[in-house]
Amino acid sequence: MQSVLNAQMDQMADLVQKLGTELRSGIRHVYENLMGFFHAIDWKEPWLICLFSFHALFLLVAFTSRKNINLQMSLFLLALGGVYLAERLNGFLAGNWTSFAGQNYFDTQGLFLSVLWSGPLLVIVILILVNNLFSLCQLIVGWKRAELRHRARVAITKED
Repeated sequence: MQSVLNAQMDQMADLVQKLGTELRSGIRHVYENLMGFFHAIDWKEPWLICLFSFHALFLLVAFTSRKNINLQMSLFLLALGGVYLAERLNGFLAGNWTSFAGQNYFDTQGLFLSVLWSGPLLVIVILILVNNLFSLCQLIVGWKRAELRHRARVAITKED
């Protein structure tokens, strides 16, 4: 019985060791791919600088307007519309890259545009969504407090 348990424990330890080795090599592979992606791009191209400026401005507007729910919803829908149109935008930019870029970054899968266009927009969308959920929670707390105050006033007037 003890030898069977030892054999099973050895098998489990072997599996855990193999899994750990695969995970480490997988993480290394992902890191190498990310670094290859990073080094393949000329980050000083004017259109990339404009793209980053657009995202920074969009984030700034979203942050400064966090108390204005209507503007936040407009920004939310605008950002989601930008993500929705990313495939068409990728096709258009792939056909016209020579007029604004030094190399063709726009592959058929749309990886480049997904990372540099849709990714930041989705992060901003998540921030807007979290802000709106937080505002909703504050509104519900305020509403419940007002309801409790009203019930307390009604109870006091009934006692008098």
